[in-house]
Amino acid sequence: MYPKKCSFLLLILVLSSLTIYAQNSVKTVIAEKGDGIFSILRKQGMDPIKHYGHFVALNKDNLRDSIQLYEGRKYVLPPFVEAEVVVVDTIQKKATERKIIGKETEYSIFGKKYALVPNMSKDLEGAVYYLISGHGGPDPGAIENYEGKIIAEDEYAYDITLRLARELMSQGAKVYIIIRDPNDGIRDERILEIDRDEVTYPNLEIPLNQLARLKQRVDAVNKLYAENLGKYQRLIVTHVDSRSKGQNIDVFFYHHEKSKNGKRFAENIHTTFQNKYQKYQPNREYSGTFEDRTNLYLVKKTHPAMVYIEIGNIKSAKDQRRILDPDNRQALAKWISEGVLLDYQTRNKVP
Repeated sequence: MYPKKCSFLLLILVLSSLTIYAQNSVKTVIAEKGDGIFSILRKQGMDPIKHYGHFVALNKDNLRDSIQLYEGRKYVLPPFVEAEVVVVDTIQKKATERKIIGKETEYSIFGKKYALVPNMSKDLEGAVYYLISGHGGPDPGAIENYEGKIIAEDEYAYDITLRLARELMSQGAKVYIIIRDPNDGIRDERILEIDRDEVTYPNLEIPLNQLARLKQRVDAVNKLYAENLGKYQRLIVTHVDSRSKGQNIDVFFYHHEKSKNGKRFAENIHTTFQNKYQKYQPNREYSGTFEDRTNLYLVKKTHPAMVYIEIGNIKSAKDQRRILDPDNRQALAKWISEGVLLDYQTRNKVP
């Protein structure tokens, strides 16, 4: 029996594999004649039911009809460990559950090192933010082989999102982290280990089907939006792009074409990035843009005014420095938060 003061429940899931290796190590296998996804996973001692979806997501560009293997081709195997510990934190249930300690507030979702959030100001008091990091659960998003390790979009988007949430909370904002990992917290490593235990607020398993996954996020945000009706509410979606290896991109932003508040929100963050580049990289022109992109499901279906942010190209060596370096991830979160504050402070001004 855990003591009452303990705010989490440990759920231990024992996987059937006998093989243990570093979660991000790139382990591959060559498909032989007659191999299917189920059979190739079984040969590797992996439970095909548990790992099928992750295998498909990792190899989606190397499959025929999205499910068939090509004989003789190399396929990436999902990372796994013999046992996973999933921590379900009670803070997942309500954004307001927290422990106030003097001039700091404790949020365990940020991990031990960053759990204590300083109460810096009340500049964002009254504002409500919904933060969604891209992909998660069975879908790692864009992936890339970096120095023999797999790096995945969802882990880096989530880390930046947590850092952003912490910045906003320190200024008095009410923040709902929609995609949440119960045990990762903010991490200062360059290579972030891949797992699949992310859930959707409040604690829903993320489905493999893309449309179901997106709809689940939209439903979570729109339900909370209705509960907070009448308040200043904004949504921030964070992704890492995937383009050709040689194409580096600056941070850019999307908004709904018919949302004046969404456009202003994106523009204020974009302006902040322009100013930061001018200050810290005066010899380099910032080429990031903000534009409408209503064909994106989350842009089209969510109710709050929102901005959809692409942080960089995971395949570009230059952009990888922005994504992998924890100080750079913190700087990104800080710059976004300053743009968010600018938008809140100018909310009553006529556009």
